Amino acid sequence: MRLTLLASLVGLTVRAFAQSSPVDAYIASESPIAKAGVLANIGPDGSKSHGAKPGVVVASPSTEDPNYLYTWTRDSSLVFKLLIDQFTSGEDTALRGLIDDFTQAEATLQQVPNPSGDVNTGGLGEPKFNIDETAFTGPWGRPQRDGPALRATSIITYANWLLDNGNTTYVQNTLWPIIQLDLDYVATYWNESTFDLWEEIDSSSFFTTAVQHRALREGLTFANRIGQSSVVSGYTTQADNLLCFLQSYWNPSAGYITANTGGGRSGKDSNTVLTSIHTFDPAAGCDAATFQPCSDKALSNLKVYVDSFRSLYGINSGIASNAAVATGRYPEDVYMGGNPWYLSTSAVAEQLYDALYVWDKLGGLNVTSTSLAFFEQFSSSVSPGTYDASSSTYASLTSAIKAFADGFLAVNAKYTPSDGALAEQYDRNTGAPVSAVDLTWSYAAALTAFAAREGKAPKSWGAAGLTVPKTCSGGGLNTVAVTFNVQATTVYGENIYITGSVNALANWSPDNALILSAANYPTWSVTVNLPANTAIQYKYIRKYNGQVTWESDPNNQITTPSGGSYIQNDVWR
Repeated sequence: MRLTLLASLVGLTVRAFAQSSPVDAYIASESPIAKAGVLANIGPDGSKSHGAKPGVVVASPSTEDPNYLYTWTRDSSLVFKLLIDQFTSGEDTALRGLIDDFTQAEATLQQVPNPSGDVNTGGLGEPKFNIDETAFTGPWGRPQRDGPALRATSIITYANWLLDNGNTTYVQNTLWPIIQLDLDYVATYWNESTFDLWEEIDSSSFFTTAVQHRALREGLTFANRIGQSSVVSGYTTQADNLLCFLQSYWNPSAGYITANTGGGRSGKDSNTVLTSIHTFDPAAGCDAATFQPCSDKALSNLKVYVDSFRSLYGINSGIASNAAVATGRYPEDVYMGGNPWYLSTSAVAEQLYDALYVWDKLGGLNVTSTSLAFFEQFSSSVSPGTYDASSSTYASLTSAIKAFADGFLAVNAKYTPSDGALAEQYDRNTGAPVSAVDLTWSYAAALTAFAAREGKAPKSWGAAGLTVPKTCSGGGLNTVAVTFNVQATTVYGENIYITGSVNALANWSPDNALILSAANYPTWSVTVNLPANTAIQYKYIRKYNGQVTWESDPNNQITTPSGGSYIQNDVWR
């Protein structure tokens, strides 16, 4: 491992310019390796993509423990968004043929009947396929509704470049039908349950909601540009509903974004950081409604997320409380032992670089009561207010934040093998690479973080100047995000659960009851998508040493509203 890189850098908050050169060295050496790693996993000519059809992205060449020799719509779209950005910016003009292969491969996959349905009955939500473009029919967490949104975003980026360069016919006849299928799917199914991007929790997911909102916003603008105005009204309506629903994930008392409405975990999750970087719009400034990277909510969330890993991993031991550490998917993770992920740690750095970019363009930064704890990591005396770029406070804060961001790349550098290969994870105690080898998303995440550090920013997708509707209207099955809070004191090892009269509350099953989070103990909380306009009965239960204790009678009861979100506060009885 690159243990010689940055031992002095990791764990320091403020560094002189000369001391940041090891990060520059890591980027210089890792960038070509990461780019080659991405291309090696794309069919048909990638060196590690044997058997993949043209334009198909292999998640990893790993075939056992775990087997990732599949193509995921989400991963493929994120990878090609990187390549399309490189092509359209002029950074790599040799990529056009590969991009055309990708769009054709995705058009083919859209039409493949699969366990989620066909192209007309929900099949676009199928998360993964075999690399020969046939359906994967084994059991899996399906549907996953972020894929169509991410694919639309990637192809719209390419289509706009083609329009700028006079290729209207190809866009209208070839790309728009692909894009419209995905956007129509998002508009129709956004408010139905989905497995999250980690393929584990079936509820509503912050990442999915945010990328769906982005896709519809840029989709309606694109549709107007090519004269497809008939879809604009519908896309606008559902984009407004998505933006409204997006606000319900924010946990104001704890200062972070709850990643999923179900699952019973704390909700602290890399999902939320990935959202900020993949919905970054430099024209939106530090807008909190879309959780832009420099918004007070996104910064507060970042601190809570990072801090949740400080004492969790052995490799983070001894690192100062205001310095960079290795981060993983979420603190409760047990997959492959529950380890740091290269892409999660890269994402933290990327959000910070994006924030620095916007502050520089705005000529200042704003500290609010929400983001104060984040900024206090770098200056204990800072107070809420606006700091102009000419001020010493601005200079000291941004310098420290830049060093902090570099620290996360330094962590990845320390645990990158000497050949530069990036697996999915590295061991929480030794730092040795584990899980799938040559993960395409790990390579892509490194490259996007490196680009953000260089000050490269994407084009606007329409996040600026949006107004959150006062009331939300549901689409699809019309559900409401209901947050249950119950005051309950417990002993160590005892947990609080909820079950009730509908499927989403496990139909009175104590075995399948939803666990509540104790993040705000003695208040236990969980957010669940429940049917709108419905009378629902429920009870809390305690589980301790295998014993189940129910609340006393009678049953609790609520009637859910017609849309939006709802909070129910209870006391254990």
